[in-house]
Amino acid sequence: MAQIKKFRIKSFKKQKSIIELEKVSISFGARKVLDEVSFKVNEGQILGMLGPNGVGKSTIFNLIIGLIKPDFGNILINQNNVTNLPISFRSSKHRIGYCPQYSGYFHDLTLMDNLVAVGEILINDEKTRVSKINQIISEFELDSVINVKAKHLSGGQKKRLAIALSLLGDPKILLLDEPFAALDIISINTLQQIIVNLQTKSRITIIICDHQARDLLSCVDVALVLSNSKIISYGTPTELINDKNAKSAYFGDTFKIN
Repeated sequence: MAQIKKFRIKSFKKQKSIIELEKVSISFGARKVLDEVSFKVNEGQILGMLGPNGVGKSTIFNLIIGLIKPDFGNILINQNNVTNLPISFRSSKHRIGYCPQYSGYFHDLTLMDNLVAVGEILINDEKTRVSKINQIISEFELDSVINVKAKHLSGGQKKRLAIALSLLGDPKILLLDEPFAALDIISINTLQQIIVNLQTKSRITIIICDHQARDLLSCVDVALVLSNSKIISYGTPTELINDKNAKSAYFGDTFKIN
């Protein structure tokens, strides 16, 4: 498969961080999920998170949006400590969009009714709301299914709808939880291009976690690998797949991007 990402942004050291985890630790009962995990995501960057099931990828998303709090450490958004601040404050002040792994839409509503229902909550001005919905429908190539109930959409169309809903509030940060899961090759390619376009056209900072490592690495600037509650490798896709720790814990010796 050809790489979707035709460039990797190199100048993030000159830019400000938009998300930062500082020595974050959290346990669920006796199980340590994250152990002093630290990383930064800079403005406009696409970061990928990889690792086995149960390693803490979705937990990191829940920490960022404020669904759970760490046992130790801090969460910073736009260089502000938000560790003890509620979901509503983080979402509205720092404009965080979240696309969950499962659903994220109303199954018995049509695609258009889903967009209108969420749009009415997030966009007060009717003219602006209609314009935004029409723009998203066009950009996500959903024109032909606007009157189809969400439960009857294809897997790729459901994923595009879920991401479209998360974009109605014009987020500056977008969290995508396993967007490539159970999709065919064409749908994955379409979704990869949408993700890259969100960065290049809208300057949205994006974090993606997924088990489809090859698909994820084709559209990110940098990525990290989690194992045994810690980050064991961090870097560009090429650096990651050549890293001995990442190979040992996750990729194996034969993995290649192409």
